[in-house]
Amino acid sequence: MRTKGMRNLAAEAFGTFALVFAGTGAIVVNDVSGGTVSHVGIAFSFGLIVLAMVYALGDVSGCHLNPAVTVGFYLARRFEGRNVPPYVLSQCVGAVLASLTLRLMFPASATLGATLPAGDVLQSFVLELLLTLILMFVILSVSTGSKEKGVLAGVAVGSVIALEALFAGPVSGASMNPARSLAPAVVSLRLDALWIYLTAPVLGACVGVFACRCVQEPGCCCRENKQVA
Repeated sequence: MRTKGMRNLAAEAFGTFALVFAGTGAIVVNDVSGGTVSHVGIAFSFGLIVLAMVYALGDVSGCHLNPAVTVGFYLARRFEGRNVPPYVLSQCVGAVLASLTLRLMFPASATLGATLPAGDVLQSFVLELLLTLILMFVILSVSTGSKEKGVLAGVAVGSVIALEALFAGPVSGASMNPARSLAPAVVSLRLDALWIYLTAPVLGACVGVFACRCVQEPGCCCRENKQVA
């Protein structure tokens, strides 16, 4: 069990590293190359890396890659509380390592793909809350227990992330993930408005659990054997 637990934490760290490296890396490359990746390319980079990681790691750690998702699974009674802190720590470590790698590769980048509100702070806060609510609802609907796995799970989760990044990215950055926002902010020392991306996604995931209980069949949030078609 101890070995399996370490594999789970290593998987979460690696998966979150891949997410931040590919997603924020796309932002950095887009900046240094004069926009060749494009906003659409950035959005699909985030969606595709999550899709790939769900298929690669879903059977190992559940492929949360996101502290808000881990908290959501706990509130949905699909994940043990004692596992929440080590999962969150592993995700943050993986994210910070990815941002440090990008700093070494692109030392001239000012923000390393950090999420910053384009306009009103409250607007970005509400948007991040709603985006994560939708994401958590989808994850709970297609996951098995606390694991994002199955034929359609990767497609569903990756698609909703790409979709939300497409329309909300220019406003709030479409983080939906405290670890994804924390890492580039800390490494680039751009901590302004970071509180939005640490709190709004967690609150959104909590509301997403409530929405799932309202919409799905009774007991949906404590099912351990939900099958994905």
